[in-house]
Amino acid sequence: MMKKIVIAAAMVALSSGSAFAASGSSATATGSATATVVAPIVLTHTAGAALNFGKFTAGTGGTVVVTAAGVASATADVGIVPGSTSSADAFTVTGDNNRTFTITTTSGTVTQGANSLSFTTAPSAASGTLSATGTGAFTVGGTLTVPGTAVAGAYTGTYSATVAYN
Repeated sequence: MMKKIVIAAAMVALSSGSAFAASGSSATATGSATATVVAPIVLTHTAGAALNFGKFTAGTGGTVVVTAAGVASATADVGIVPGSTSSADAFTVTGDNNRTFTITTTSGTVTQGANSLSFTTAPSAASGTLSATGTGAFTVGGTLTVPGTAVAGAYTGTYSATVAYN
């Protein structure tokens, strides 16, 4: 008789289903995660390139303007010396394929001993897009302010260019 009671109790427990059912007070599901590593943006100054305002006379003063294509012109009483060579500066950019970036450049000064002349810069574009292989390039022109008191001589200086992903 005892054997029949145990079997009957087991059958009741199995048929009710409540002994094995979840309580309903919690649930679990699997989520997903993603990550994308982007190639760093790298700016390189082109070897041998320089923002070259060329040779000029100061007169009573004015400016020398070099376009991003490297063409020089003078304003006011500044005169470009015939045969003078001017050029825009040049940079290359590498990074993440097809990625857009911004370009900013600073102003600067060129000096010769204690003498200095100030200039502003202008990149060929305010932004760019890297190619499908992750490369790009741009040039930089500028405007040099030449006072009538500018001392003759060769002047040199620097400025900064910065690129950043959008």
